[in-house]
This record gives sequence, C-alpha cells and structure tokens, in this order.
Amino acid sequence: MSTFLLLFSLTAAIYLSVHSRKLVPSLKRKALLYSRLFFLVSVCILLYFSFEYHWAAKSKAFYSAYIAGQETEALSREGNKNLQRAEGDSLSPSIKLNVPLVEQFPELPRGCEVTSLTMLFKFNGVDMDKLTLADEVKKNPAKLHISKGKVYYGDPNDGFVGDMYTLKNPGLGVYHKPILELAQSYFDERAIDFTGQDFSQLLEYLNQGQPVWVIINSDYKKLNKSYFKTWITPNGKRQITRKEHSVVVTGYDKNYIYFNDPLNRTKKAPIKSFKEAWVQMGKQAITISKP
Repeated sequence: MSTFLLLFSLTAAIYLSVHSRKLVPSLKRKALLYSRLFFLVSVCILLYFSFEYHWAAKSKAFYSAYIAGQETEALSREGNKNLQRAEGDSLSPSIKLNVPLVEQFPELPRGCEVTSLTMLFKFNGVDMDKLTLADEVKKNPAKLHISKGKVYYGDPNDGFVGDMYTLKNPGLGVYHKPILELAQSYFDERAIDFTGQDFSQLLEYLNQGQPVWVIINSDYKKLNKSYFKTWITPNGKRQITRKEHSVVVTGYDKNYIYFNDPLNRTKKAPIKSFKEAWVQMGKQAITISKP
C-alpha cells in the first residue's frame, strides 16, 4: 500500500508540474500547489521507508544477538548440568584417569569392544590379553544373507557378529550384553552395567575413579540417519551402522570427554557431541567397581 501511494504521489507531482504550463494562470497556480503537495507526500513516504528499514535492521540485529545469547546461556546451563551428581553435589571440575592403552590392530581389525574391555581389565589389576577375550566373548553364529535388497544377519546383542580377525569376511561387532557377561566371569558383581541411565551417571563413575566402557561411533558425534541400515535378525529388525565403535572413557573437564580409543589412541571430544553419539547408540555403558 505504501509503495502504491509513493508511485501515485510521484506520478501526480510530475504530471501536474509538466502540464501546469498549458493551463490558464488561475489553474496553473492550483496545479503547481497540488504538485508540490504530492511531492511532499512522496518525500514523507520515502522518509517512512528509510526509518522502517533502519528500525527493522536494528531489530533483526538485536534479535540475533538475543538468540545467540540465549543459546550460549543454554549451552552453559547444559555444561553445568553435565557436571552434577545425581544427589545435586558438584562433580570435580576435571578428572583424567591413567588407563593403559591397548590397540586393536593388527590382530583384531573388528575387535574394538574386547580391546576396550582389555583396557578396563588392566586398569583394575587383571593383566588380560585382548586375544584371550576375543576368543572368550560370545559369538553370534548367524551368516550374512542378502535377498531382494534386504540384509539378514545376526543381532549384536546376542554375540559378536561376523569375523573379528579380518576385514576380508563380513562382520560388525558386539553390544554390551555379551561384554558384560564376559566381564562378570572375571569380576562377578563388580562388573556393573548401567546401560540406559543418564549421562551424569557416567561422569559420576569417572569421578569415583572408575573408567567406563561404552559403545559410541567412530566419529564421536551424532550420525545422520543415512549411516544406519536395517538388518533383519532372529530377534527382529535392528538399525545398524558400520561406524559402530567402542572406547574406554577416562576423564572429562568443562568442555571435553577424554577416552582411550583402541583404533585411534588417546582422544578427546566435545561433551555435547560425545553424549549425543552415546545416546544414539543406546546409552551402552559398563564399568568395574573398586574392590
């Protein structure tokens, strides 16, 4: 509407100014008067546009700054929340445990889960060999079968799926249940499964001096859905990612989670992204309590 008035006023002002020359003196004066009036209206509309644009720009800048401030405050609150015990007391601001590093290569290209468990054993005084645990962990006997674009394979909740020792054969890995059974065979009730619990519980165990075995992914951040494929297993459909991975969480500070990665050595990742990846993989976590 304002644009229409501007165009109308400018057109009228120009028209009256040009054609006033052809009019008699009495009408000429009136035409010039109206021409100036329409011109004045045009100027007012232009000033209004200028003011409106300037105010909108300032408002947008203010809103953007406000939102950025809110996001920063929210992240700060989340960071503080992550460093809270269940009973409300503050955790130590920084924990870094000295966990022996064991690498899965070259013997166990797919053996990140048992290699990470080996690190947990060594920290707790059991000088275990990764190949021993690889031999003892429960295996899933299912064979890979693909039919009409559908993948039929084993459930990693029931045992290690595929070949752990070479990438030339099909395989994936194993989830927390068979790993827990293996840990309990050595540590009995000291092997604690807190899968499904809140991330704050993981920090709590670290604060007590207990490293934590987890299932994560090799990117240490939440994955896009495109990285997951549906497998049809004897227990039903499972969403599986080839980026499935296992590490031992060894510490934290205000910004980062620290961990021993059997594939990539000692690593750290932002708390937020690591937490999201852990949640996406089912919040799988095991620790071994002190004697």
